[in-house]
Amino acid sequence: MGIFSRFTDIVNSNINALLDKAEDPEKMVRLIIQEMEDTLVEVRSASAKTIASKKEIVAQISKYERDVEDWGAKAELALSKDREDLARAALQERKKASEAAVALGQELAIVEEQISKLQDEVGQLQDKLADAKARQKVIIMRQKTASSRLEVKRTLDSSKVDAAMGRFEQYERKIDDLESQVEAYDLGKKTLNDEFAELEAGDKIDEELATLKAKMNQNKSAE
Repeated sequence: MGIFSRFTDIVNSNINALLDKAEDPEKMVRLIIQEMEDTLVEVRSASAKTIASKKEIVAQISKYERDVEDWGAKAELALSKDREDLARAALQERKKASEAAVALGQELAIVEEQISKLQDEVGQLQDKLADAKARQKVIIMRQKTASSRLEVKRTLDSSKVDAAMGRFEQYERKIDDLESQVEAYDLGKKTLNDEFAELEAGDKIDEELATLKAKMNQNKSAE
């Protein structure tokens, strides 16, 4: 796994489990993301160096391939001039260049495999990082919500709240006593409304009395 392996255990674990630990979840998640970002920089740097090595190897292979052609042409020229010794020497150089090109070709295959693995690791790490950042917001929100709820619970369970509510009840009883005293002072006293009500009641009685008298007079006259 290379560089990617040094934090595999972290990114594969359930980050939410940090909420059950004593550490500050927000801080721990931030540290994990920072670790992943730092590792991503390292992986990309290693990938860039490997790609540079590949370009250098490709350039060397091209040079050796040109040397193969060049020494082959020189060998033909030497034979055309009846210089078999030079032709033999040129063929020897062509063989060396060809072997070097083959060796570099094998090395190139290894480098290309490394580049492919690094690119896979970069892709995996980017996916893990994006997932961690998305979950970071949820974890921080949950942590803050839980902290707020815990503070409310502590406040509700505090004896200070009970004492405060007890004082409220005392104040309410005092106000009840004051209102009772006020009502006691007013007891037996006629208000203006009471006076008018009595006048209205007297008028009704007078009317009923007059009606009753008129009725009795009518009965006497009938007799």
